[in-house]
Amino acid sequence: MEFFKIKKDIPFMSYGRLTTSISLLTFILAIFFLFSRGLNLSVEFTGGTLMEVQYSQAANVDQIRSELDKMGLDQATVQVYGSAKNVMLRLPNKKDTNSATLSNSVFNTLKVGSPDVQIKSVEYIGPQVGRDLVNNGLMAIAFVCIGIMIYLALRFEWRFAVAAILANMHDVVIILGCFAAFQWEFSLTVLAAILAVLGYSVNESVVVFDRIRENFRTIRGGTVPQIINNAITATMSRTIITHGCTEMMVLSMLFFGGPSLHYFALALTIGILFGIYSSVLVASPIVMWLGVSRENLVKQPKRKEEAVV
Repeated sequence: MEFFKIKKDIPFMSYGRLTTSISLLTFILAIFFLFSRGLNLSVEFTGGTLMEVQYSQAANVDQIRSELDKMGLDQATVQVYGSAKNVMLRLPNKKDTNSATLSNSVFNTLKVGSPDVQIKSVEYIGPQVGRDLVNNGLMAIAFVCIGIMIYLALRFEWRFAVAAILANMHDVVIILGCFAAFQWEFSLTVLAAILAVLGYSVNESVVVFDRIRENFRTIRGGTVPQIINNAITATMSRTIITHGCTEMMVLSMLFFGGPSLHYFALALTIGILFGIYSSVLVASPIVMWLGVSRENLVKQPKRKEEAVV
């Protein structure tokens, strides 16, 4: 399906140095914020108290947040789960206050505003658990990257695998840099969004790479930049339709999904926007600079030597 068709190829590769320079500058800026400010890690990573409470009627989430803010727990996360009556509270560690005292204090405060509230469970997340989650998250990203490289190297060629991984790491680092720069809370849902962005970005790269390989087989006499420009232009309509529909869904989560989905949708929004950019204007120039050619993708038929009598 094509939303529109571009008759003349757009010379994307002539702007390759400019687009990759912009990407490199953005990448360095993201690295700077990561090292200078760091990530604002949530309770799952830093340790804290996890409380589950139940109301007899639908819980007033805004009122709960207001009461926690008055207690100095402005970084606490309030999330409705299961039904509107069940609420999960993620409370960060408070100086000179242990988990039991903090949970009792929060429960007493909630009980003043809603006498019907009941505690379902209280769980303490220690620093070791947080470190394990960080390590497991990094391992998950590493395994995804290794799997992507193996898949692309087998399906296409090693140059495409290297280009896709560099483009995907560009997207991941920029998401992390944005969260570090603005000190948005980095939780497990954001980590899930990053893993989703990795898969989403590589899907777009595969579509472009597949068209490049097809062009090498069908277009005779064209230069490498011309073949890549034609591939990107030919897939432009599909890219706009796919990413446009996905972005509309993600934006609806961002604006109407509530606080529990806000940072998840925000990470997806940043990842999708930069994923389009990197798949088209970063990965493709890298493939060209790595020296991809027709001989790398099209196997030449072997000539049969005639026996000399």
